[in-house]
Amino acid sequence: MYDLPGVLPDESIAPGTNVLIAGPPLTGKRNLALDVLASGADESEGTIIVTTKDSADKVLRDFSTRTVMPKPDVGVVDCVTKQRGIGTVDDDPRIKYASSPVDMTGIGIKLSEFLQEFYDGRGLTENRILLHSVSTLLMYSNLQTVFRFLHVFTGRIQSADALGVYVIDSTAHDDQTMNTLKQLFDGVVEIDETEDGEQQIRTAGLS
Repeated sequence: MYDLPGVLPDESIAPGTNVLIAGPPLTGKRNLALDVLASGADESEGTIIVTTKDSADKVLRDFSTRTVMPKPDVGVVDCVTKQRGIGTVDDDPRIKYASSPVDMTGIGIKLSEFLQEFYDGRGLTENRILLHSVSTLLMYSNLQTVFRFLHVFTGRIQSADALGVYVIDSTAHDDQTMNTLKQLFDGVVEIDETEDGEQQIRTAGLS
């Protein structure tokens, strides 16, 4: 079972669950998602982050400040660095590179490589996987293509008994797009800000 601190502090959710974190910009979606992953890393679970917005170096830096483990089992699928043409792009033990957020086949292959390595190579049977962000995928590809990709991606999480966490900017897409995508997920966490700037979290389908 997986815990969701900051979302459902008193409950655990089943392996193979896919959770969408949705909300406007600057409401702390990414921070919440990283905290969910870090809580697993602190319990010696595996962590895989697919990043379509930030470089792997930035993701690893941000993640390391959240976990108490000196060397957590973490892998990053970086869809940014090759596209920008900056820095080194050789795969290393913690980073695999996809050519861009459009390269969904490549992203899927790199994710599968990490999952197999974590299971077979490291004996990690509990893994948390973050895709940040679905909105970036939708900037580069149409809804049908992204839906098909996420259908396969969520299925992979399910069959691996992992926990999948996905971030989307809800204000960047129309209601029809949001409703179509929500079908793919077991539960949705909606983040908003109250008038006095407090973070407000609502969940659906998780408990």
